[in-house]
Amino acid sequence: MVVAVCHPKQLFAIFAFATCGGYSGELRLSVDCANKSESDLSIDIAFAYPFRLHQVNFEAPTCEGKRQEKLALIGDFSSSAEFFVTIAVFAFLYSLAATVVYIFFQNKYRENNRGPLIDFIVTVVFSFLWLVSSSAWAKGLSDVKVATDPDEVLLLISACKQQSNKCLPVRSPVMSSLNTSVVFGYLNFILWAGNIWFVFKETGWHSSGQRHPADTMEKQPGGYNQGGYNQDSYGPAGSYNQPGSYGQVGEYGQSQSYGQSGPTSFANQI
Repeated sequence: MVVAVCHPKQLFAIFAFATCGGYSGELRLSVDCANKSESDLSIDIAFAYPFRLHQVNFEAPTCEGKRQEKLALIGDFSSSAEFFVTIAVFAFLYSLAATVVYIFFQNKYRENNRGPLIDFIVTVVFSFLWLVSSSAWAKGLSDVKVATDPDEVLLLISACKQQSNKCLPVRSPVMSSLNTSVVFGYLNFILWAGNIWFVFKETGWHSSGQRHPADTMEKQPGGYNQGGYNQDSYGPAGSYNQPGSYGQVGEYGQSQSYGQSGPTSFANQI
């Protein structure tokens, strides 16, 4: 059952790091100066993974002669992006190795219950890491969208601060693949977290926990029907003891005798 779950884990991990690690985008701006000869209507700004945007440089006209100013985007979001891709790569490699072990080394895997125990711990760890990395990358992607918004980038250009010049966004970057990477990140978390139960059953802890109550019940006596107590009555010697009488033991271990036939006699001993 665990083997069947490993294939989607590999596939989803590939989609996660491919859609994020292989991304490249571009935006285009237009700066129309009052002096048309100084304008630049096609300013292309390209950026890519790992989104160190502060290293992405571009040139824009100042609308003061032919002079150009050199600018850069704002922000460094490489930490969350690289963390996300690293978790995806390691998750893919582990699930691939685990599949090989499940198929070809099943005896070694179950020896001393060490394999299922390691698999259970690693699955819990990866579930937690998928949740953390996906959340961190979702926040990082939100910041990347703001930093690469053409309207925000236009605010960096000094010529756009003059009303005589006209600055317009021409094209925004396409972020659909990055949105997909976040979705696959959370899908990986759901997949790994859901697989915890199946790996837990492989450890044997589940079956041993079910056997424990049954073993306890077997150790308890089958009933409290004990044989009668052959004790003398509290009456004087030679008192009438009727056959077929049965004794009941009270809370303090006192024996009482009840007659079932014939006249009833009470013997009190002072």
